[in-house]
Amino acid sequence: MNINETLKWASKQLVESCERPTFEAELLLAYHLKKDRTYLHAFDNNEVIQPEAFKRLVSRRATHEPYEYIVGEASFYDIELNVEAGVLIPRPETEILIDLVAEIIEKENITHIAEVGVGSGAISVVLARKFSKLTIIATDICDTPIKVATSNFKKYALDDRVEIRKSNILDEVNEALELVVSNPPYIADDFELEKNVADYEPKEALFGGSVGDELLKQIVLDVKERNIKYLACEMGYDQKEPMTQFFNKVGVKSYKFYKDLAGFDRGFVVEFT
Repeated sequence: MNINETLKWASKQLVESCERPTFEAELLLAYHLKKDRTYLHAFDNNEVIQPEAFKRLVSRRATHEPYEYIVGEASFYDIELNVEAGVLIPRPETEILIDLVAEIIEKENITHIAEVGVGSGAISVVLARKFSKLTIIATDICDTPIKVATSNFKKYALDDRVEIRKSNILDEVNEALELVVSNPPYIADDFELEKNVADYEPKEALFGGSVGDELLKQIVLDVKERNIKYLACEMGYDQKEPMTQFFNKVGVKSYKFYKDLAGFDRGFVVEFT
């Protein structure tokens, strides 16, 4: 089959698994051919090489496997990150968290921070690239995120300023810190997720307990106990009220919530006394 015929076939296979089947068919074929998408339309009569290998890629996507796991990369902010099964795929919403943290770093001249739950390393990579004097300790409890994040730190030549440690929250971090940033698991255990997320992405990076905010609250307590000035976290869209009550209960200097691009409550920034 030529490119045009192959794209029509692939689009039909992806109707049930993708919101934009034609677009994703083009992405997969461009990846398979190691070309950009414009090539597909300029040379749509060309025969597709190794068509069976391409069909295997389409079959994986048709069963809801995320595109990012299939190609081994995820676009985030202004970079391409290595990803694989066992690592949460970075979301655009997290870019808002990074921008808020960047404002604090710039305003307060911050040089030493930690990221809790490193995942692919997305937050640490972007922040380290933005601020050349910033040093980061990134923690995670799982081996796959540690491996993948390490590869991304090396990919962008940041491994001299971003150190990764296997740790529960900040248990293995004794250094003085000025800020902690985290996109932790915050979904309730019984919440029903879409198939492409529930069947493929790591549960330990998604579910935060029976209510969902248990780990968020533990991070707040750990950061407060360590006398670290700032904490910035993502959270669930329905967690503003319980987190407000918690902040008032434990006592903090100030807190503010922020919304994502869809207008949902998505996270908070806390300043401790």
